[in-house]
Amino acid sequence: MRHQRIAKKFGRSSSHRKALMISLVTNLILHSSIKTTLPKAKQARRDAEKIVTVARKGTLAARRLASSRLQSPEAVKILFDRVVPSMDGRNGGYTRILKLGQRRSDGSEMCLLQWVVLPGAPAEAEAAPEADADTDAAKA
Repeated sequence: MRHQRIAKKFGRSSSHRKALMISLVTNLILHSSIKTTLPKAKQARRDAEKIVTVARKGTLAARRLASSRLQSPEAVKILFDRVVPSMDGRNGGYTRILKLGQRRSDGSEMCLLQWVVLPGAPAEAEAAPEADADTDAAKA
C-alpha cells in the first residue's frame, strides 16, 4: 500500500527517476520554462522549490549542495546569479503550472512549468542605466 507516499514512481527505476527530476529542474533553471506532463511537473516543482530555498542562503555550502544536485555548472551559476535574486522577498511559491490540455497521441495532460517571476540577466539590468546616462549626457 502507498500510505503516506508522496512521490510518484513514473514506471521507472529509482536511478532513472532521480535523473529525470534532475534533468527537469536543470532545464527549468536554464530555460525558465518547460513543457511536460502534469504529474512530472508537480514532482519537478517540489524539487525546484527546494533547490531555490537552499540557494537563497547564498553560502558556499549551499552552492556546493546545489552543484551536487543539479550536476550542471551553468545551471548552478544561473540559479545563484539570476533566479535567486529575482525571487527576493518571496517566501515560497516560486513556480507555477499552466495546464495546456491533452496531448493528441496518448491523451496525457500537458502543462507548462515556469517561474512565477521570470529571472532576468543581471548584465541587462546594469546596462540599462548606463544607456540612460549616455543619452542624458548627449542631450546636455
